[in-house]
Amino acid sequence: MSDTSTATIASFHLIRYDTVGAMRHMAFDRPLLRGTGGLRFWRLLGTGRGPSMSLGADLRRWALFAVWRGEPDLDDFLRRSPIAARWRDEARECWQVRLRPLSARGTWGGTAPFTAPFTAPLTAAVPPVRHAGPVAVLTRASIRARSLAAFYRSVPAVDRTLREQDGLLASVGIGEWPLARQATFSLWRDARAVRDFAYRTADHRTVITRVRAHDWYGEELFARFTPYAAQGTWNGVDPLGQHAGG
Repeated sequence: MSDTSTATIASFHLIRYDTVGAMRHMAFDRPLLRGTGGLRFWRLLGTGRGPSMSLGADLRRWALFAVWRGEPDLDDFLRRSPIAARWRDEARECWQVRLRPLSARGTWGGTAPFTAPFTAPLTAAVPPVRHAGPVAVLTRASIRARSLAAFYRSVPAVDRTLREQDGLLASVGIGEWPLARQATFSLWRDARAVRDFAYRTADHRTVITRVRAHDWYGEELFARFTPYAAQGTWNGVDPLGQHAGG
């Protein structure tokens, strides 16, 4: 049996503060993250008010998506980093989850955050997820300037469908840069619920067809994970509840 402690993992951290002054951490945390051992890839992210990519921003809530060389590196960060210490001491609410990669296609800032066997070119077919239990999905896009208006006109219909989707446990819109570099992190009851939303809801299928036909995105990343070892609360609850395994 392989040693899972040395396998690449990701983590997602969602932090809410009491004031918008927390914006300053976006600048101050970057040099600390650049010097963090075992941190292979990371993005500090603002969050939206809706469940997917949207115009509204929540200036009190911020996120970190990170890819780690292995479990010990994440453990060390959570024990020793002043960033994690501030989350414990100052955050009004904090939720975080560990993520085992299932599959990934595309790039983020020109980088493939994961290595084989998880990653594939964006043009590759989406492999079936042979996994029981909850699935986490990260969808990220760099939207071309000429496509911004058309893209954001399509968001409300997808948001409504997403909120009503059976099997959705939680979702949040996240982004690196206002308007143009947006992402969604979502948690689903199982792989079937993800497929039903992606391929069987008319509003989502329509948007994806328009994205492809009109080349809205300059860059894309689609990644799926097994979420486990969640801690804390997200809007007052742990959305995984008893679902996340070890």
